[in-house]
Amino acid sequence: MPLKYSPEFKARALQLIEVRIQAEQCSGWVACTAVGEALGGISPHTLRNWWKQNRIDQGLAPGVSSEGSEEMRRLRRENLELRRANEIRRKASAFFAAELDRPTTK
Repeated sequence: MPLKYSPEFKARALQLIEVRIQAEQCSGWVACTAVGEALGGISPHTLRNWWKQNRIDQGLAPGVSSEGSEEMRRLRRENLELRRANEIRRKASAFFAAELDRPTTK
């Protein structure tokens, strides 16, 4: 299971990555590798994902922002729930229609 890092920790790691890129004029991967080692062995892949998403959120790189991604997730859940509700209504409607069509015996 992935570890959960605090927002403050992530912000500090991103700041260290940016500082390393600016100071050494190195690539993002090299900076993520160095910062990962300095922070106690955090995977450079994790740091690079954070860094890339941060750049997207700031509008510096193309892609789907965190807010946009969360909105899409919410809308997909809502859509699924509405589909389930419609299926229940469709089945209930068919059931009651069949009940009305049956001849009654008295």
